[in-house]
Amino acid sequence: MSEEERSTQLIDGPVGKLQLLIDRPGVPLRGMVLISHPQPLLGGSPKHRVPLTLSRKLCGAGWMTVRPSFRGVDGSEGEYAEGIGEAQDMLAVIAHLRSEYPGLPLALVGFSFGAYVFARVAGELSPPAQAIALMGLPVGTVPGGRDYEAQELPVDCLLLHGEADEMAPLANLLDWARPAQREVVLYAGADHFFKGCLERAVERVLEHLSQAIS
Repeated sequence: MSEEERSTQLIDGPVGKLQLLIDRPGVPLRGMVLISHPQPLLGGSPKHRVPLTLSRKLCGAGWMTVRPSFRGVDGSEGEYAEGIGEAQDMLAVIAHLRSEYPGLPLALVGFSFGAYVFARVAGELSPPAQAIALMGLPVGTVPGGRDYEAQELPVDCLLLHGEADEMAPLANLLDWARPAQREVVLYAGADHFFKGCLERAVERVLEHLSQAIS
């Protein structure tokens, strides 16, 4: 782990600077993975336990991890834009990374509000990411009154959800998934933050990425 290198980078986004936390493993890169953070209006940032745990695990397995700060968080400029502006920012981040690391496989791992942002990105990104995993994806109206429009997702997108998710209710996700009989990896009794099973959930994400990019 001591061989890993962490840096902070500012790049130009659609409405100002965007801050990236980048962790590079001390081994040859398997690929690069964007990891998104939870709702900024509720204090979400790249330093939240879920994206941080994802970054540590994936970087340790040979992935360069990039944790962008959404608008108005840490060093990123701009104001909260309901996931729509944030998705445009992430497309700019991906374009930057692809120009810096041409040919390197790209994966998207989203959590909570960040999962919704990456769901929007997935529908616009060309060429597509080689792998996508979304944890705690909010769909429809959630507690607190925010509304997240359902997005079309690639059939091989990995969905992980806690049965007792109080912030992105499972019932909403299943209502969306049911017509196409989408697979959802369910953690019985787990809350929105995968308390008690986060390490296993992250291991499942790593397995998905490894299979997609082998």
